[in-house]
Amino acid sequence: MVEAMLELRDVTVRFGALAAVRSVSLSVAEGDVLAVIGPSGCGKSTLLRAVAGLEPLTAGSVVWDGRDLAGVPTHERGFALMFQDGQLFNHASVGENIAYALRLGGMGRAARRGRVEELLELVGMQGYADRRPATLSGGQQQRVALARSLAADPALLLLDEPLSALDRSLRDRLAGDLREILVQTGTTAVMVTHDHDEAFTVADRMAVMLEGKIAQEGPTGEVWRAPVSREVAEFIGYETFLSGEAAERVVGREVLGHEVCGGGAGGGADGRVVALRPSALRVDEAGGLAGVVRRAVTVSDAVHLDVDAEGVGTVAALADEPDHRLGDEVRLRLDDRGVALLPR
Repeated sequence: MVEAMLELRDVTVRFGALAAVRSVSLSVAEGDVLAVIGPSGCGKSTLLRAVAGLEPLTAGSVVWDGRDLAGVPTHERGFALMFQDGQLFNHASVGENIAYALRLGGMGRAARRGRVEELLELVGMQGYADRRPATLSGGQQQRVALARSLAADPALLLLDEPLSALDRSLRDRLAGDLREILVQTGTTAVMVTHDHDEAFTVADRMAVMLEGKIAQEGPTGEVWRAPVSREVAEFIGYETFLSGEAAERVVGREVLGHEVCGGGAGGGADGRVVALRPSALRVDEAGGLAGVVRRAVTVSDAVHLDVDAEGVGTVAALADEPDHRLGDEVRLRLDDRGVALLPR
């Protein structure tokens, strides 16, 4: 069993009568990345600030490498915190921003310059040391902010919605880059985000936070494939929920008993709820489910359909070709990678 470096033990944070964080217990092993995901207002940023020492605990403890951090101020914890807006010093150059923590730590000028060059190369910003933050794009600024956070080799990197201010295509690209950088540097990190795709890309483990509590925690792929409740499933992208004959008609008895759904061998619908991602049903002439298109929306890489499926009702589906119109008859094929069987 891998020993945890960071442990949160029954952490509670209150603001007056409001419990923003309620009895949260989590652990992070050395070199792992944990993503805490949840909707706005669920308490995830408050939890991150509590780990950093910026919010006092009402109850519980934050433990790092076996040491209870109660009473340890933020600047003595050895952690780095990166915000969604980067919070770069606009009056300083890129190089000066990255070197700030190094200078405070007493590193010499030549050594600082070499370390800054290493970090700029790491984040793909070679040659930008003399630029001002205001002349950079949003994505470039976040790369610089990441380099600055890594400059002092923090024991723990805390990321507060680091990519949320960026547009979708740039966010997806930087999420992959962020994952590579954290793995390459062996950095232990906790990231909070409302974006489940971002968490899936970056993190080793995922904790879903709803209304101040952890609703589910585990390896990212496991949470992704096997949500423990409808609330968790809805948040991480499942859109269609079926039970009874409708569930059995769509997925069949053999899939209801399949391991990917978390069910037991030979199980039937039996009152359980089947959750489907939009990618679970795809238009295919050889598909076993017939239906009629009720809505079609074309996006960059697919067509999102609402299909009135025979004996089932309205389900979400994907099509590769943009030539589907309202009223078209289609057949749907099931991709069980987009299926989850929710626990009783």
